[in-house]
Amino acid sequence: MDAFVLLGSFIALILLGMPVAYALGLSALVGAWWIDIPFDALMIQVAGGVNKFSLLAIPFFVLAGAIMAEGGMSRRLVAFAGVLVGFVRGGLSLVNIVASTFFGAISGSSVADTASVGSVLIPEMERAGYPREFSTAVTVSGSVQALLTPPSHNSVLYSLAAGGTVSIASLFMAGIMPGLLLSAVLMGLCMIFARKRNYPKGEVIPLKKALKIAGEALWGMMAMVIILGGILTGVFTATESAAIAVLWAFFVTMFIYRDYKWRDLPELMHRAVRTISIVMILIGFAASFGYILTLMEIPMKITTAFLTLSDNRYVILMCINVMLLLLGTVMDMAPLILILTPILLPVIIGIGVDPVHFGMIMLVNLGIGLITPPVGAVLFVGAAVGKVTIENTVKALLPFYLALFAVLMLVTYVPAISLWLPSMVL
Repeated sequence: MDAFVLLGSFIALILLGMPVAYALGLSALVGAWWIDIPFDALMIQVAGGVNKFSLLAIPFFVLAGAIMAEGGMSRRLVAFAGVLVGFVRGGLSLVNIVASTFFGAISGSSVADTASVGSVLIPEMERAGYPREFSTAVTVSGSVQALLTPPSHNSVLYSLAAGGTVSIASLFMAGIMPGLLLSAVLMGLCMIFARKRNYPKGEVIPLKKALKIAGEALWGMMAMVIILGGILTGVFTATESAAIAVLWAFFVTMFIYRDYKWRDLPELMHRAVRTISIVMILIGFAASFGYILTLMEIPMKITTAFLTLSDNRYVILMCINVMLLLLGTVMDMAPLILILTPILLPVIIGIGVDPVHFGMIMLVNLGIGLITPPVGAVLFVGAAVGKVTIENTVKALLPFYLALFAVLMLVTYVPAISLWLPSMVL
């Protein structure tokens, strides 16, 4: 009955159209009233949920990504990707994937990746003879890499939702191989389409021009070196690396590239603060919701239910995958991470799955949800940037869904893909 009251009120509020953050907070109040817990205890949980030093990484990474997205960095990374793979058949589709690999490893945001890379490459691909629907599908599916590779904001959220038992550095390292695997699979699919549909080849860029393009892109790519290098060498923590990334992004944008006007900075800061405030409200209310979940012993009951269903870890992982895929299509990624991690973590620990490995499973699952209707935020952004209907975009995405599902199965059932790099370098 406790679970029905808490989860039922949450689902009812969502169905009424209430924002997820407020639905979490109000359903936590209902749950506290039901089990006779003072509301003061909930307020303490809300305050404690956002009063964590590690959370500073999120606003810093969001701001760094915003500066990089609007400061000309994406255009230079696209040009550099063109140097590397643009000369083969279907080269512009490969450029799209590689550019997403580079930009995702700097911004950590799929939405920023889709908007920045798509605004540059979708019109360019259409001029070269690619269908606009295909170009949009490539852009949208490629942006899922940003959720996996450092500095992924969602890895920070998962670490927080896990109660700090999983280090952000381990999650950052764990996301590199799955991100590269996703890139390789999507590039292979694009090459198959290019050969089958006879998409055009690009031109080989002369060495002198290629070196100039690489030199300009190098300033932006140094952000990856700063973030990962600083963490791995122990010079600074993941949170401190986020602050350094902001300073570097600001320096490169305003003093090296100089494409961005100083008068536009206040508006950029305003947009970043709005995004950050939404995330922090969500985190605070999710902390109170998780507190009530724990008091009601709902995670323990769900763990028992899963283990009763089967004692085979592979079967349980498949059931969790199906659940995450379905939930990811109807809710946004951040609230699902904050809600489901405390519930599912005891389950996966009980069947012997490493929490870092499970973090990657969850990110891939929910990343697929972001590009799947009816509530695929990245899908909507991609369709808007590409000026294509949702229906046509989804139709073009069908083979890409299969590729993403194949990556999900590999990440789920081959733990070494996620765990080998953290075990080697940390």
